[in-house]
Amino acid sequence: MVSQNEAKRAVAIALRNRWRRQQLPPELRDEVAPKNIIMIGPTGVGKTEIARRLARLAQAPFVKVEATKFTEIGYVGRDVESMVRDLTHISVNMVREEQKEKVQLKAEELAEERLVSLLMPKRRGKSPKPTLKEAKADIRQKLREGKFEERSVEIEVQERALPMIEFLSSAGMEDVDINLKDIFPPGFFQAPTKRRKVKVSEARKVLTNEEAQKLIDIDDVINEAVLRVEQSGIIFIDELDKVSGREQPGGGPDISREGVQRDLLPLVEGSVVATRYGLIKTDHVLFVAAGAFHSSKPSDLIPELQGRFPIRVELKPLTKEDFVKILTEPQNALIKQYVALLKTEEMELDFTPDAIEEIASIATSVNQRTEDIGARRLYTIMERLLDDISFNAPQMEERHLKIDASYVRDKLENVIKDEDLSHFIL
Repeated sequence: MVSQNEAKRAVAIALRNRWRRQQLPPELRDEVAPKNIIMIGPTGVGKTEIARRLARLAQAPFVKVEATKFTEIGYVGRDVESMVRDLTHISVNMVREEQKEKVQLKAEELAEERLVSLLMPKRRGKSPKPTLKEAKADIRQKLREGKFEERSVEIEVQERALPMIEFLSSAGMEDVDINLKDIFPPGFFQAPTKRRKVKVSEARKVLTNEEAQKLIDIDDVINEAVLRVEQSGIIFIDELDKVSGREQPGGGPDISREGVQRDLLPLVEGSVVATRYGLIKTDHVLFVAAGAFHSSKPSDLIPELQGRFPIRVELKPLTKEDFVKILTEPQNALIKQYVALLKTEEMELDFTPDAIEEIASIATSVNQRTEDIGARRLYTIMERLLDDISFNAPQMEERHLKIDASYVRDKLENVIKDEDLSHFIL
């Protein structure tokens, strides 16, 4: 993550305070509310990336939502409580994967035993045969040596298609107070199974996954997932500025603005949300909001919501020097990505330092002359720059290409000079 030290400092403090809270006595711990954050800055400067890194460092459930997707209760659209349901679902999947890793070795052993049984030849005739134990040992050895990978076996797998029932409810299925399992016949919601012939290599994966699911205690998974959501969950609300206006120029209140804020307020203050995994308390969920706030400001939010976001940080527009760092320094830097992609076709790309400087300079110039979209401008420029190489790579005779400043200027000069074309392409 390049630049934006003030924002990174704010989220680092918020993360540390979560750890500190866990060390407090229970009676005091429940009284310490999370310090929610509003990040203010133009698009493409790293707001979402900072929130993602925060969640990754904390190993916490994380969900990103856009404020514009929600509408006031009673209108068509998603209700704000769905963000908590999404977060809980992500948390369950996260814990399930962790538990799956812990039982992976045991699951592989059990899957191997099932494969051995499937590969056992049927006994025919009265000729002397090895004992069952010897036969299994022989098949197991060959299986481990990879001699059966291409052989087909018949296994029972679950169908992907499930019965589809649609509820005309904006509140979601969690709020339907009917026990559907009592209405429909037993097994109605269980996925049907069918027998399939697959290669041993594929059967091993399917059987290992089945055995892992059997070894996992789903109740423990849900309990742990709910605890993580309530104690360390992070919800990132993007485009909050789009719902910050209180009135439309025409006069009346906008249902996607103040109404959303008022619906959002109980979640941020702390409430209980019904999910398919049980009731979730949002008292200690950390909310990180973000927005450009070009035509509005945080003070345009309703006062009650403003008070629930005590930390506000402004992210600065990215400079040419920042672009150079973004192109080269991160582990997943754009230059490294394109070099790796073309290397798959035995094409070697060599970006010189002056080429990287030129790309950063062009990105800065285009952002200043057109709409400033931050680091996202680098993606469009890199795609335009390497368009011919990416398309012709398979049949090109030259397998080593040097990308220098003159090459960059030659490829992009016409686009940069033509302002109308620059608006359209870059």
